[in-house]
Amino acid sequence: MLLNTISSKGLAHHSYLVGDQAECAVIDPSRDVDRYLDAAAAAGCRISLVFETHRNEDYISGAQDLARRTGAVVWRGESPAYNVPYARVISEGQAFGFGDVRLTTLRTPGHTDDSISIVLRHLATGDDPIGVFTGDALFVGDVGRADFYPDRAREVAGLLHDSLQKLLTLGDSAIVYPAHGAGSVCGSGMARRELTTIGYERANNPKLQLDRDAFIQAKLGEHHEMPPYFRRMEQANAHGPSPLERLPDVQATTVNAASEALERGAQLLDLRNDQAIAGASIREAIAVPSDMLASFGGWFLRDDRPIVLLLDRSSDLQEVVRTLVRLGYDDVSASVAGGFEAWSTAARPVQPIDGLDVHELKRRLASREPPVLLDVRAPDEFESGHIESARHVYVGRVAEAVDSLRTARQIVTFCGTGRRALIAAAALRRLGLDDVAVCWGSMKAWKAAGYPVTGAKPQ
Repeated sequence: MLLNTISSKGLAHHSYLVGDQAECAVIDPSRDVDRYLDAAAAAGCRISLVFETHRNEDYISGAQDLARRTGAVVWRGESPAYNVPYARVISEGQAFGFGDVRLTTLRTPGHTDDSISIVLRHLATGDDPIGVFTGDALFVGDVGRADFYPDRAREVAGLLHDSLQKLLTLGDSAIVYPAHGAGSVCGSGMARRELTTIGYERANNPKLQLDRDAFIQAKLGEHHEMPPYFRRMEQANAHGPSPLERLPDVQATTVNAASEALERGAQLLDLRNDQAIAGASIREAIAVPSDMLASFGGWFLRDDRPIVLLLDRSSDLQEVVRTLVRLGYDDVSASVAGGFEAWSTAARPVQPIDGLDVHELKRRLASREPPVLLDVRAPDEFESGHIESARHVYVGRVAEAVDSLRTARQIVTFCGTGRRALIAAAALRRLGLDDVAVCWGSMKAWKAAGYPVTGAKPQ
């Protein structure tokens, strides 16, 4: 039996290659399908089936392109409001097999109406399920978000509860293969492990300890961000994104040529590490450290303008381009040759972003003219404990708050450790605010110092 996990860094997305006897299926492929083609070729397998476990919002699917390049049939769940012309609709209990491998579908709606799970059996060792590909229904330590249908919030939360109960009947020894891991925007509180079992989740997953009414109330009380690019990806996945024969060929360019591209409307994406960005900020750049690009790039990048890259290391280029393509940004036109050193030695303006520690922050907050403390964490983080005077604006939404901040004497951005605060501070600077500082260490350091937190839940 063949079973490979193929993960996408940053997106915390897991897809799977599963099969037997020279034939296999791909479950939840991302757009850069060369990874699946290479893995199948290495295993001597032909890809004949592609499954999508649900409507994807957070990345561009590779299902249609993979089918086009292999002749595979795409299968997905039914959703009257979300018609996907390149896929066939799967029914409950439909079975597919390769040698001793048997894949059987379960309808598990709630995260989305079309959500399915795929039960894995290995007939050479018995008929009991050995695993289940749960999509975004069940994660390691959490369950899927259920907020994509706000007009049906209570109904879909109940559907998710019922779907989870169906998964629990598969037996405690069944291995759970989720579509996402820790760091994904499709849930919160996931454990930093790729795999789990039905039995472990039954005993330890907080959401699975709740009865139906309590589960629904818990889901109704959750607050997840809905990035603006979600709708764009949803539509692209419904109609099928443009074919991607290969990754964009990004050319090295001079600082002068990059500047000319910016004048014509291109976007400069600064992917250096957070300390480098803080030490020498390029005001016109969208600053997002490369390891945070998948989570936050889509909040700031436009899809109708070319992107010019500024990297710490040229070795990061391919992974950055893969991430952008997965998010639907194909027009990656160039990378600045020589990186920041070339930019700065060409006499282009750079300026540090001010930084302070929590002790200085506490002193300034107690002064006669305290700064505006802008907490840019997720809503559930803020509600679980914050500094009393803090104003909450999620990092991806700071542009919406700019006008109300223009009269502030100083703004200090704040998050869990300072990294998201740096992204927010750079965005505010790019949007015309000058006196912006980052609190390094942020909430983690504030708590370590023993300073008071409002709204903190008892341990």
